Amino acid sequence: MALTKLQSGITLADLHEAGSLAALGADIFEGGDVKFYVKPTHGAPTDPINAGYFGTTKGRYRLVYPFDEQATITWGEVKITDESTGETHFYKAGDSWFITAGTSTLWEVVSAGYTKHYYAVVPA
Repeated sequence: MALTKLQSGITLADLHEAGSLAALGADIFEGGDVKFYVKPTHGAPTDPINAGYFGTTKGRYRLVYPFDEQATITWGEVKITDESTGETHFYKAGDSWFITAGTSTLWEVVSAGYTKHYYAVVPA
């Protein structure tokens, strides 16, 4: 058993660069080769239930979610659009959301980058 305190103010500098966001299946529209950064807090990203810090450099891109995710922004600002409804929300540090698997989202990283802490569950 363990209790992990989640940190606010975590930036990309606190995470490990993991490569190009395109390698995760993102369609990049602006920002060139958008990089992503990670730091697990529970399990590995390939586990059916996992959590950690995740962030990207500035850019505009589409992601189709392969898992259900609850997340909270720790640093930066993003706009996320649910492409099925056209509804757009603006998020900054302290703001949270829940996205279900299969949702196509359009992301615009408004700041130089952003980070979030997420909890992900891959549907059975």
